Amino acid sequence: MSLKFQYNKIAQLQLEKQLRVREKALPTLKNKESALRMEVKRARDKAHELDTQIQRETSELEQFMKLWAEFDPSLVAVKEVEISSRNIAGIQVPVLGEISFELKDYDLFSAPSWYLDGIEMVKGLAALQIERDVFWRKMQILEYVRKKTTQKVNLYEKVQIPAFEEAILKIKRFLEDEENLSKAAQKILKGRSAKEDVA
Repeated sequence: MSLKFQYNKIAQLQLEKQLRVREKALPTLKNKESALRMEVKRARDKAHELDTQIQRETSELEQFMKLWAEFDPSLVAVKEVEISSRNIAGIQVPVLGEISFELKDYDLFSAPSWYLDGIEMVKGLAALQIERDVFWRKMQILEYVRKKTTQKVNLYEKVQIPAFEEAILKIKRFLEDEENLSKAAQKILKGRSAKEDVA
């Protein structure tokens, strides 16, 4: 990163101010990044856990495939999914609330006796899949923000802070050289005026 600056005290003060802002922000950004990394891992682990649970329950239901041919899937429908949001490290992420299902009426006398259990199984599986989707979405949001935060940490740490430090050092050296030259010029002038006074 090449900074454009002037070799004067005002430019030096402005660069020092910007450097202090970045140095103050860096620990906060690092903490945010580590918190996000932890939350991403939690969300990913929970989503994988739910995936495994869904696969296990689906494979258990495959035993009853012949019975499921009799089941009317239109009996159960998701009516409403309540999703709220929660703040994690300054980011709003979805949080699953209540899931409500709509059950259609059916004839209890003509339907097989296992229909009630079947309805509960379908509701349970649907709830698991909705919960998994919410955790995957949460993980994607957190991962995106974590990547952006990591980029900002790297930008500050590896690019901007060293560039500001280097620019400040250049300005200091330039001003010191200028001061030394003016002192040397004053000594030369004093020496010449002393020689002229003697002569």
